[in-house]
Amino acid sequence: MGMNDVEEKIRLTQFSHGGGCGCKISPAVLREMLAGMPKGVVPPELLVGTETSDDAAVYRLNDAQALIATTDFFMPIVDDPYDFGRIAAANALSDVYAMGGAPILALALVGMPIDKLPLPTIARVLEGGASICREAGIPVAGGHSIDSVEPIYGLVALGVAHPDKVRSNAGARPGDALILGKPLGVGVLSAALKQGRLDEAGYATMIAVTTKLNRIGATLGERDDVHAITDVTGFGLLGHLLEVCRGSDCRAEFAGADLPIIEQARALARENVKTGASGRNWAAYGEEVELVDVEPWQKILLTDPQTSGGLLVACAPEAAADVLRAFHDEGYAAAARIGRVEAWSGGARVTVNDGATRRS
Repeated sequence: MGMNDVEEKIRLTQFSHGGGCGCKISPAVLREMLAGMPKGVVPPELLVGTETSDDAAVYRLNDAQALIATTDFFMPIVDDPYDFGRIAAANALSDVYAMGGAPILALALVGMPIDKLPLPTIARVLEGGASICREAGIPVAGGHSIDSVEPIYGLVALGVAHPDKVRSNAGARPGDALILGKPLGVGVLSAALKQGRLDEAGYATMIAVTTKLNRIGATLGERDDVHAITDVTGFGLLGHLLEVCRGSDCRAEFAGADLPIIEQARALARENVKTGASGRNWAAYGEEVELVDVEPWQKILLTDPQTSGGLLVACAPEAAADVLRAFHDEGYAAAARIGRVEAWSGGARVTVNDGATRRS
């Protein structure tokens, strides 16, 4: 049996207990873990730290430059090693774009069961990640590797932005429109893949969505009418929108009917296909959400962990059409206006209804 035959029989997902951003620790557990973390030194140059659960740290270097630093890594969400590397790299770089910045270099983080995976398979993971970094115009300038029980791959990603152009998740304002850049449903597709229920077209869609760089974030950061940006990943749309609401001291309302959803994921969710992380997400933050006439399949997609998901943008309502056009012009065909931000006076932070969102 040749090496190619061995590689074809290996399923990367068989080595991991979870995959993609569905590997994330539950939001509630994470908050409890971090609650007792010592504050340490907080220099005035640290523009964004851990206070609002933002996508990356931001450190002011001088009047014209701020350094954006982040890291993200996970276990395989797909079996193809090259696709795994591409997805993980795009996901890690997304955190830089979500701060309104542009990446400048990456470091690879690699943990592999050396005794179980052929070296050519591991090399393909690294090649996939490097290909996305080339697409982003940056080098993989180093990294660190360990021999681990489960396959792990990701990046440390560094980027830059003007200090005044950094967009955190804490800048949303009452009246803002909410725009989502990619369709939901990646977690549902990954669950279907594990169950052998995802066809070739569904897999191709999954790869296309998860490997599309959120590079538009750097452009959006230049706009004064864009007030907050985050990316939707392992906590699902509700979880990451709640982080925006908490950081901005506001609430949000949107309609399930307005959400962009991968069509095959919609059909699978109706058949109750979901990840374990979906239920953990709801258990962690459901008490802050009001659901009005929302079907069970819609709730699955609202909590669905997105790997390399879309940017969630809060912008001035009068700029919404122009911002949405920018998404479409850059190839984010499914981008949609999904709701609005409102002043918060207590109670649920997010309200989801099944009708069309009222336009302000």
